[in-house]
Amino acid sequence: MSDDSASFLWGIGALVLVLSALSARRLSFGQIVRSALGWIVIFAVATMAFANRDRIAPIVTDIGERLGIGGQTVVGDTVRIQMSEDGHFWARVTLNDVEKRMLVDSGATITAVSEATAAEIGIEPNAVGFPVVINTANGSVTARRGRVERVSLGMLETKDLGVVVSPAFGDTNVLGMNFLSRLGSWRVEGRTLILEPKRIPQN
Repeated sequence: MSDDSASFLWGIGALVLVLSALSARRLSFGQIVRSALGWIVIFAVATMAFANRDRIAPIVTDIGERLGIGGQTVVGDTVRIQMSEDGHFWARVTLNDVEKRMLVDSGATITAVSEATAAEIGIEPNAVGFPVVINTANGSVTARRGRVERVSLGMLETKDLGVVVSPAFGDTNVLGMNFLSRLGSWRVEGRTLILEPKRIPQN
């Protein structure tokens, strides 16, 4: 039996139980119909949300972060990012005054941005330099080099950061090791990524 068939049968069974319960309460036919329609709508919305959960999760996460209830918090000069439902750490990063949602990836040697992001933050194609070949999880891709004047994450900031640009990245932007290596420290504790700046020793 397919997943769709199982879901359909489950829905029919749930509807029968709801109608049986409403009938036992001796409601009028009109009240039963209205209640049944309400439950059908709820079931349909829940089914659609479950079927599209992979698309909805990033949107919900982004809304939550913008409302201050998401996974990125700043305490002093330390940034803490909670692991998202997809098992990754996503950060709100400002590139040349443009805020972007970026995947923090310690496995990426260099920060990578999509072509749309490169255009938005002012990286000109003729200033990106000669094409280079880089290895990704999906194989080797051709990319162009560029530099971002200013990158900030919470109170953490660096300047003149090298990036690569390629259409192969789709709409994903990745914050790589060339950014993380400029920090004082970064570590994962449980489901939390902790980023800290370099500390100046106190005499």
